[in-house]
Amino acid sequence: MRPRVAVVGPGAIGGTLAAHRAQRGPALDLVICARTPFDTLVLDTPEGTLRAQVEILSDPAAARPVDWVLLAVKTYDVAEAARRWLPALLGPETRVAALQNGLEHAALLEGHVPAARVLPSVQMLPAERVGPGHLRQRRPGALSVPTGADADAFAALFEGTAIPVHRDPAFEVALWTKLAVNAAGAVSAMRLEPARVVHAPGAADEMRALVAECVAVARACGVELPAGLPERVVEGARAAPPETSNSLLADRRAGRPLEIDARHGVIVRLGLAHGVPTPENARVCAVLGAP
Repeated sequence: MRPRVAVVGPGAIGGTLAAHRAQRGPALDLVICARTPFDTLVLDTPEGTLRAQVEILSDPAAARPVDWVLLAVKTYDVAEAARRWLPALLGPETRVAALQNGLEHAALLEGHVPAARVLPSVQMLPAERVGPGHLRQRRPGALSVPTGADADAFAALFEGTAIPVHRDPAFEVALWTKLAVNAAGAVSAMRLEPARVVHAPGAADEMRALVAECVAVARACGVELPAGLPERVVEGARAAPPETSNSLLADRRAGRPLEIDARHGVIVRLGLAHGVPTPENARVCAVLGAP
């Protein structure tokens, strides 16, 4: 029997993963838990448009236990989404794939799910939400998870799809590397410009400084990031399509809450704990308003 999967939060990440998962066959094993109901899941990709008719729930009373919960809400919405949906979705064997930014996946779910049943992840999915049930994926994407039996079972959910799941023995490095990339993305949000901002005077230096602080804090926490990472992040920004918008910029433009604590506050907090100065990330927190 195919595992039953619930996607909580069909935004850029959750909606993209749901659309790919639904391509494996009849979507009877997939349910989407959303605030706003919609009829059809639509994902525009570089290879074409994927469409899927899936079960959409907006009332937790209609939910039932599943094998996997893909929790894809923003970090600041985790507690509310967990309180609202998990009592109905969790069975004795249910696993929760945490699809948030930052480093603190299990901590965000403390009191809702035992830490041993939480699978953290790194998402490299260049996607954005166009509207309810309508997503746009700009380039190929992938997920990374730690190694282990739960990781194997999670990877199996996406076998045969265009979303590879890497079981990474150096997962902590991948987690911190993604944090460094996210830290650099604050320059777009601060300047209200998409990826082309990297060519503006001083922008590349700001990105390098934000990433360098993340690298230093990671090292203090016992994680050695790849050599030359600040320059690699800048080069990646230069190679991106000029109009590419990261989620922090998109949220700021739309007047939505910003995921500052998960992207920058954690660097500042861990820097303070380990005696590593993080003035650039602290400036982002101050300017963009960390909670």
